[in-house]
Amino acid sequence: MTGGDMEPHNGSMSGQSDTCFGMFNASDNQDNAQNSIASPWFSTAFGLIGLCSNLFALCVLLGSSRKMSSQARSSFLVFLCGLVVTDFMGLLVTASVIIPYHFIKFAWAKVDPGCHLCNFLGFSMVFFGQCPLLLGATMAGERFFGINHPFSRSTSISKHRAWSIVGLVWGFSCLLGLLPVLGLGRYTLQYPGSWCFLTLLPNTGDVVFCLLFALLGIFSVLLSFIFNTVSVVTLCRVYHDRESVQRRRDSEVEMMVQLVGIMIIATICWMPLLIFIVQTVLQQLPASGQIQRLPTETQKMLLIYIRMVTWNQILDPWVYILFRRAVLQRIYPSLRPRPSIVSLCP
Repeated sequence: MTGGDMEPHNGSMSGQSDTCFGMFNASDNQDNAQNSIASPWFSTAFGLIGLCSNLFALCVLLGSSRKMSSQARSSFLVFLCGLVVTDFMGLLVTASVIIPYHFIKFAWAKVDPGCHLCNFLGFSMVFFGQCPLLLGATMAGERFFGINHPFSRSTSISKHRAWSIVGLVWGFSCLLGLLPVLGLGRYTLQYPGSWCFLTLLPNTGDVVFCLLFALLGIFSVLLSFIFNTVSVVTLCRVYHDRESVQRRRDSEVEMMVQLVGIMIIATICWMPLLIFIVQTVLQQLPASGQIQRLPTETQKMLLIYIRMVTWNQILDPWVYILFRRAVLQRIYPSLRPRPSIVSLCP
């Protein structure tokens, strides 16, 4: 992608180039975009399915946490609960802005001349997007040390400490999302005019913020992959040694199956968007700020990748709902729990 491929800067946008409306001209083919891509029923169905899925998973998690006696499993459930709450709130907050827009089709520049609503929606997209990736890496790291270095800690992570870690992840993601409000990068209206996100233009602040968001997400996914791979290999070795009957750790296996499922979903849903962001901003760097708008095809691809990310919030809760021992044992009776004498976790 080169500077010549970009749409030229026009006079009608010169007054808006420094606002959240400078990147997308809502007057260009608005009706065609709304009818062909932004169906209100499509967005509504996605939002309702995701909210119901996360709400159901949250109820199941709360029921399981009351019956759980294992401290390692309890802390893992806290992380899972934090992930489900994050996905649920992310869908609820973003849908409360995007879905009404599809039905009302209000003019952003008139309703939000100060860009406060756009900044809030952009912050929500970044905050609720980065949190699941960081929580996935945190859960993978906790299980890595719990399985491979069980005696390096005198006790497992308590529920209180687990919630503290979840709070730290939320706080860090909140700080990241506030960077454009503090002056680093911008949140701008995106095609087809129904949502706001970070700006993929070759301005210095925008490039730094885009790379920070994308590279942090990629790092989280890769870290999860490394931790989970080592943990799975360790469990396989324990599972097949000569004392496998005594050292069978069904709870640890269940947690790793859920973690691997979460990691696979995050990789499939997030990596295309993160790589696309990095490629787009780096390929535009030679333009040195001359570009004021992304080409239409790039804007459409960004919308497609964002919709892929939405599936992450919908599918995450089903990983826990479906990959529990109570469910798997009905499908595979051979997975019935066996006596466990030796455990690597104190």
